[in-house]
Amino acid sequence: MRYRTAKLVRGDLTVTVTATGTLQPTNQVDVGSELSGIVKRVEVDYNDSVQVGQVLARLDTTKLEAQILQSAAALRAAQARVSEAEANENELRRKLARARELFDQKFVSEEALIAAQAAAERAAASVRSARSQVDQAQALLEVDRTNLAKSVIRSPIDGTVLARKVEPGQTVAATLQAPVLFTLAEDLTKMELHVDVDEADIGEVKPGQAAKFTVAAYPDREFPSTVAEVRNAAKTVSGVVTYQTVLAVDNVELLLRPGMTGTAAITVSELRGILLVPNAALRFTPPAPAIAEKRSLVSRLLPMPPRRSPDVGTVSAERRHQRVWTLVDGKPVAVPVTVGATDGLATEIVSGTVRPGFEVLVDTLPAGS
Repeated sequence: MRYRTAKLVRGDLTVTVTATGTLQPTNQVDVGSELSGIVKRVEVDYNDSVQVGQVLARLDTTKLEAQILQSAAALRAAQARVSEAEANENELRRKLARARELFDQKFVSEEALIAAQAAAERAAASVRSARSQVDQAQALLEVDRTNLAKSVIRSPIDGTVLARKVEPGQTVAATLQAPVLFTLAEDLTKMELHVDVDEADIGEVKPGQAAKFTVAAYPDREFPSTVAEVRNAAKTVSGVVTYQTVLAVDNVELLLRPGMTGTAAITVSELRGILLVPNAALRFTPPAPAIAEKRSLVSRLLPMPPRRSPDVGTVSAERRHQRVWTLVDGKPVAVPVTVGATDGLATEIVSGTVRPGFEVLVDTLPAGS
């Protein structure tokens, strides 16, 4: 039996967490209409740049203008009723004053004085009621004027039109909720990549860590990013629990577009000058007949660590006890090691009777090779 071997080396190791997600604008706004009506004109299109307050669309205002005329007429009528009520109040107050003079001279009875006083009080109440009706009519007129202003759909932010969902002549029905007419992105030079990180890896991800990602549109290019937020809300899909992580992306070249799928590699740790073993050596197990019973020989050639009972439940994922195989007198012999971080290709050796240049088995060679 012949074997392929590899040597342990000292080097650097970068540990990353891989996750996939979609690109989104930092601030995306759906612009709708509070009013129902017919769209008279649409003044922007896809990808147009817009400013705060810029007109996006206009609704037909024929009905709204008629309502304003009706409310204005109702206000004038209420104001006229106030004038009438005030005139009536002045007349009854003069009659009350005259009744008091006659009562003092004992020309009228007390009942007549009481009736005149009650009439004056009713007239004052009528004035207050008429003035309240004026306030109500004024409020209705303001509502109609506000509705007329809202018939012009304006941009709430500076940004870019991502979606236009309305055409001239289309009827907008704002009943239970406002219909979405436009979708705006505030600033496409600053974007976010929302990725789903597996629950097994989320403990290593922290805000501020560097990351890189690729998109299908530019497969040969890596875009830099930074972890901006790790959200606590869990998402479970088909029994897999993930946590959404937000990566801040600089898109000053405007190459990236909202909705693109990005595959990100988040750098969670960087180790320098450590002893590395190929992962193939940790996975390799020689065929059973080739394994030598050489425990005493290995003890003579390689100093072994002292025996101790394993602490079940206290060995972390970064300190796993494993073994590698080496050749002693042409026979494979297992050497126990404690491994740490890995990048998928190589793994850190934390402890064990190995050193740089130590040869380990990684595979078997075909016969005759």
